Amino acid sequence: MPAALAEPALLSFEDFLEQYDGIHCEWVDGKVELMSPVSRLHQEINGFLLVLMNLYVVEHDLGTVYNQTFMMRLPSRRSGREPDILFVSKEREHLIRDNFFDGAGDFVVEIISPESVERDRVTKLNEYEAAGIGEYWIIDGWKKEILFYQLGENGQYQQISPEPDGVYRSKMLPGFWINVAWLWENPLPLMKASKKLRLP
Repeated sequence: MPAALAEPALLSFEDFLEQYDGIHCEWVDGKVELMSPVSRLHQEINGFLLVLMNLYVVEHDLGTVYNQTFMMRLPSRRSGREPDILFVSKEREHLIRDNFFDGAGDFVVEIISPESVERDRVTKLNEYEAAGIGEYWIIDGWKKEILFYQLGENGQYQQISPEPDGVYRSKMLPGFWINVAWLWENPLPLMKASKKLRLP
């Protein structure tokens, strides 16, 4: 009988950052979870929202927006997650380090890939709620579905429906809103959305 394979050694967060710099992966309970390459649809939705949010945040001096290559270290679990979009409010920018955010973001967006359905819809939903992330969007471009969660006063997520006209208004980005239908247009209507939001 072959000898049992030894379990991979658990990595500290510091060792993980050093050894896996520039690699699309996450650190969970001392183990490395590699991420699949993103699809064209995933990248287009991510880029569209990233530009809109970043323009809005800069225009109103609200904080900082990061894309999927910047990690946040959660206080509620021994994990480092790389959300597709991460917003850090100005009041908490002192927690930003050179290559990660040392805490839970104020607002996070995850765009589902075929291999990330359970991770985004269940595992991260529970992690982000426990960590106190104020707002969490889950976007499934293939199903044309977006779920909006806002943290209630009881510390639990409440799913928020868009208004009858399809507009959703953010809790953590005051004044920021999107029309859900924008996300399913081809090509994505960046100029139209920018004008609607009155962005420069």
